[in-house]
Amino acid sequence: MRKAMDRQQRMGCTPILEVALNHNCRDEIIPILCALRHVYSRPEVRDEILRAVAADVSRKTSRRRGRRGMDYWPILVLAAVRQGCNLNYDKLQDLAEQHRALRAIMGFGDWDGEDDFDWRRIRDNVARISPETMERISHLIVAEGHRLVPEAVRSVRVDSFVVETNIHYPSESSLICDGLRKVLGCAASLAEALGVGGWRQHRHLYRKVKRLVREVERVAARKGAGYQQRIQSLYRRLLDEANTLLDRAESLQQEAFAHGCDLDVLALIAEMKTFVGRTRQVCSTARRRVLDGEVVPNSDKLFSVFETHTQLYKRGKAAEPVQFGRLVMVVEDAVGFIIHCHLLPRDGSDRDTVVEQMRRVQQRMKDRIERASFDCGFHSPQNQQDLLAIITCPCVPMPGPHQSAQQEKDASVEFLAARQSHPGIESAIGALQTGNGMKRCRDRGEKGFSRYLQLATLGRNLHVLGKLLLAREDADCKAAESRRKKIAA
Repeated sequence: MRKAMDRQQRMGCTPILEVALNHNCRDEIIPILCALRHVYSRPEVRDEILRAVAADVSRKTSRRRGRRGMDYWPILVLAAVRQGCNLNYDKLQDLAEQHRALRAIMGFGDWDGEDDFDWRRIRDNVARISPETMERISHLIVAEGHRLVPEAVRSVRVDSFVVETNIHYPSESSLICDGLRKVLGCAASLAEALGVGGWRQHRHLYRKVKRLVREVERVAARKGAGYQQRIQSLYRRLLDEANTLLDRAESLQQEAFAHGCDLDVLALIAEMKTFVGRTRQVCSTARRRVLDGEVVPNSDKLFSVFETHTQLYKRGKAAEPVQFGRLVMVVEDAVGFIIHCHLLPRDGSDRDTVVEQMRRVQQRMKDRIERASFDCGFHSPQNQQDLLAIITCPCVPMPGPHQSAQQEKDASVEFLAARQSHPGIESAIGALQTGNGMKRCRDRGEKGFSRYLQLATLGRNLHVLGKLLLAREDADCKAAESRRKKIAA
């Protein structure tokens, strides 16, 4: 059974609204706990958030039956602190068991309460919350911030950046090795479950493939005379070995279906079939590129056999000319709240999605956005017209030095002010990457990726709300320090 929160006051447990925080501590957990305490003090906001969490966590079960599960309020607190402080689950477990202020905000005291917060338990509960629910909670936090600072939403800044997926550098040889490792492991387990032979040496077969991959990597790194002939010879051997093993795996699948299967065997067959298909796709692109000399488009390539939604981006960054991940668009207001975070489609670009997303944001903000700044990647003549119909003063600079110079020469004061303040969004993106884990996603799958982005956005918004509240209590305290203008105070 689950509850929203434990309303019974326990011995040795400080009421949440009376939890004291160290205002002279500059750690990021202090503003987040301050924001959570404020949310708890607003029953209409708190109850709406907890109802949304309950709908996801208890979606397939009854909250009134079964063992006592983690309550909805502690789940929300731990989810916010994880991405708000950029913690892994091990560090979050230690804080949940040892950090006195965090435990008090969760509703636990020193004498009583849950002391065992295994990292798997935290992960399984947080993973039950959908990305859509996290986005909705983040919007409620932003609305609470705008209630305190209504003028913050009048001016926004928009930009996009790449959030990397948790993969290694994807060469075809290494991806074939990854795929065969999974196929051989599934085949060995499936053969054991069916009581058939032929896969006892699956570890030896994998080591044989790995030696070939290492030879390919060694030749590719050194190059030298006769490089093309040597690399083609090695890839031909690797592809022949891979195709032999994949054919054997597919024969085992057919044999398994003939024997009749239980649920565990069917799960193994489905997993093996998935990785056989992905490995064959990589083998096909490797044959086309290396042996046939074809220029393979990125749309045909697979950059990971595990994170198949990964895309390649060449955005002209000096430090990172090539990035593997997904493109994310963020909209920041004048205070620093991330009022919108959108994961672009795999083949989407800035200029293709900006109008639709700004229309959604303006509608949600009830037409209060008066000025919005973008960079030149969002520009197109049609976008200029469409954004002008949505926002009073859209600042979309034209690409090219001559066009942009003429545009600034003819621009209004509002346009120039927006253009001057726009680079500040790079600071928000830097904070999301270094402080909220959006440099590299640590969760698995496309749904996990979306949830990770929304969790990071929620953590950033709680951090901003907490600093806003701390500055109102004591403008000179260390926990409220900010380099932003006075609108944030």
